[in-house]
Amino acid sequence: MNEINVMTTDELQKALEENKDLAIIDVREDEEVAQGMIPTAKHIPLGHVPEEVDNLDSSKEYVMVCRSGKRSMNASEFLNQKGFKKVNNLEGGMLDWKGELVF
Repeated sequence: MNEINVMTTDELQKALEENKDLAIIDVREDEEVAQGMIPTAKHIPLGHVPEEVDNLDSSKEYVMVCRSGKRSMNASEFLNQKGFKKVNNLEGGMLDWKGELVF
């Protein structure tokens, strides 16, 4: 198993500003994402990740997001086990996110 990369919220903000080609997956529950998501993020609750994994492009770079970074690390490890090579876990999750939100 490959080591999971960790991305800080500042690094993600910079990547978004530079229009870096990465996909953000928010694994929080519905009531949590109702409080706002990172722009461009796709919502896939953690419990739905196993059934959605076949719809994801394993050649893309992903950033997994949750409230604090624990659930997204679980999702990151799952994708890694499924052969995804470019998976990042957002350190500190939405608790540390200072950027724009979409509702």
